[in-house]
Amino acid sequence: MRVFPASIPLDGRTVIVVGSGPMAEPKARLFATSPARLLWFTGKTDGPVPSDIAQYAKIERRMPTRRDLRGAALLFIAGSDGVPAEALARMARRLGIPVNIVDSPASSDFQTPAIVDRDGIVVSIASGGAAPVLSVDIRAAIEQLLPARIGLLADLARELRGTVKAVLGRFGDRRAFWERALRGKARDLALAGDKSGARREMLRELNGERGEAAGIVHLVGAGPGDPDLLTLKAARLLREADVIVHDRLVSEGVLNLSRRDALRIDVGKTKGHHPVPQDTIGEILVREARKGQRVVRIKGGDPFVFGRGGEEMDVVRAAGLAVEVTPGITAAVACAASAGIPLTHRDHAQSVTFASGVVKQGGPDADYRALSAPNSTTVFYMGVGAAPEIQRKMTEAGRSPSTPVALIENGTLDTERRVFGTLGGLAALVEREGIAGPTIMIVGETAAAAASQAAPKTLEQFA
Repeated sequence: MRVFPASIPLDGRTVIVVGSGPMAEPKARLFATSPARLLWFTGKTDGPVPSDIAQYAKIERRMPTRRDLRGAALLFIAGSDGVPAEALARMARRLGIPVNIVDSPASSDFQTPAIVDRDGIVVSIASGGAAPVLSVDIRAAIEQLLPARIGLLADLARELRGTVKAVLGRFGDRRAFWERALRGKARDLALAGDKSGARREMLRELNGERGEAAGIVHLVGAGPGDPDLLTLKAARLLREADVIVHDRLVSEGVLNLSRRDALRIDVGKTKGHHPVPQDTIGEILVREARKGQRVVRIKGGDPFVFGRGGEEMDVVRAAGLAVEVTPGITAAVACAASAGIPLTHRDHAQSVTFASGVVKQGGPDADYRALSAPNSTTVFYMGVGAAPEIQRKMTEAGRSPSTPVALIENGTLDTERRVFGTLGGLAALVEREGIAGPTIMIVGETAAAAASQAAPKTLEQFA
């Protein structure tokens, strides 16, 4: 260990920044909303001070004196023109103040780490000033791992620490309490933003009012398949899940983000083959949550866009269990973006409609007159098997047979394939190209632009 990342309490302390411009501003910004008293000596410059710093700092347009420095906890010196960095550093060190000379680690008493700030939780990444870019990249990775409200949980723990110590005299009892409180229902409530609910749950735990373990079901969107398109919250929920109930459109790359010891239950369906009926899926969610488990029901795309998320939410709520929904990037948006197809365009499409190529048996059909409106884009999910019907119904409703069509199979994955044609030849296109994987079907003028970029020689079919 070549450097030691010590934590310095800031309450009631003074931090001084000297200098101006792009080297000084980030240092001042670090402490702007902290409990420290921030003094910023900008020198004789009369340039503007960023408003997000000025409202928290005392700004002095001069150099600091020995009296100004006395009692400071930290001094940052940005060696811009007119700043006597070496003289200020010597003066500060005689007063026992640690000095950081920006961009000069060898001349500094300490280096500024890359920081992940979650209020009550602060993570620092230090390279001894040797590789700040690498530290920033590591910080970005940690930012994705830590929930945004983890600091709220730490604040609660700090507020209740004295109470817990008064109630539980033995160290081992206190440790066991904090393990339960910070990993159980109180944690879930805090991360959801319910601080008062989390506090009540901690106090119930402290009073021994545990009752039966209460589980929770998370309906989570996995996006189109590429793990990089998973939301940060979805990735965290996967890491924390005890049970993962997934469909066939959730890629292995996404599932591999989960814990190794998490129970995986495959309830995937294919056309005409439903090995796990929808009613049984609801029973699985309720059964596992009643064991006190964190259950993640993860679906391709978004659970509320042709994902039966609403039906499953109703089942869980009817059982008296907690359920939360975490949206995902729906396939229409992701696949269109991957193929470079704008779903709306001021010249070609003033609206976009998502439709299912498959309707519930005995249920109402889609309004194909609305789906065939001009100057609009229609995106069909599960439309490959229904391609002949879609072609017929849209043309009968008035959509021109020459309307461009794009088929994106296995969108965003390494196996993605894009096929372009026209509405009048849609059924033949699907059969000729052997489209078999999960496919998004885009009908509208904007598909022509993507086709021209992907395969210019096929433009004649749009003439």
